Amino acid sequence: MPSQAAAGLRYFQFDLFKDAGVTQAVFTREGGVSQGPFAELNVGAMVGDQPEHVQENLLRCFAAAGRARASMFDSWLVHGTHVLVADAPRPADQERPLQADIIITDKPEVTLFMRYADCVPLLLVDPVRRAIGLAHAGWRGTLQRVAAKAAEAMQAHYGSQPGDLLAGIGPAISAARYEIGPEVVAEVRAAFGDLAEGLLPLYGEKTHFDLAAANQHVLQQAGVGRIEQSGLCTYENQADWFSHRGSGGKTGRFGALLALG
Repeated sequence: MPSQAAAGLRYFQFDLFKDAGVTQAVFTREGGVSQGPFAELNVGAMVGDQPEHVQENLLRCFAAAGRARASMFDSWLVHGTHVLVADAPRPADQERPLQADIIITDKPEVTLFMRYADCVPLLLVDPVRRAIGLAHAGWRGTLQRVAAKAAEAMQAHYGSQPGDLLAGIGPAISAARYEIGPEVVAEVRAAFGDLAEGLLPLYGEKTHFDLAAANQHVLQQAGVGRIEQSGLCTYENQADWFSHRGSGGKTGRFGALLALG
């Protein structure tokens, strides 16, 4: 997952998508105007940053990607599996986006955009049916198999076959940094059965959860053809990424952008 630079920003792209006819970017926090715990390229509007800084940062993201800011379709993340089908950009007069952790489209005039800070960015591309999807997987969404729900939504709406799908698993908190309590451990075991122990490594006497590996398992079980993991930890690389846990909860959000064409 090599890094690129454009318009003063730095972002990463999946090798897997390079011949799929899409515009893609997972933006680092470098190159924005936000300050303090939100420095620099915070795109989260509900974390306490100044609204004008967030809007300028969004403009910079879209300029770097060569997409019109007016083409954006985003969602208000709630750690669930609800799906929004983006047949057009989000209306300019809609003050807040609708709630969903999965957004999909087959419209080239729409640019999908989501925000993250430790949770797993999931990017899906169907190069055959020409459709795309973005999803957000924290531990709750992972246990609810949000990755599979995104693939199922693309199949239901666009006829996407799981074997045709390409999936990118973006920067997220690594297992080494993601300690969980006994109640979450029990939920992971209930959700993943025999696979759970491999997703719950021990660091000393503490149990941790491998979110990226769990989502890869979910995608594989859904029949997704090819998967690329970024291998990047948000907690361990806070010069590049916003990390909710690493910052103690006061931080910004980095953006992932995906569009056809």
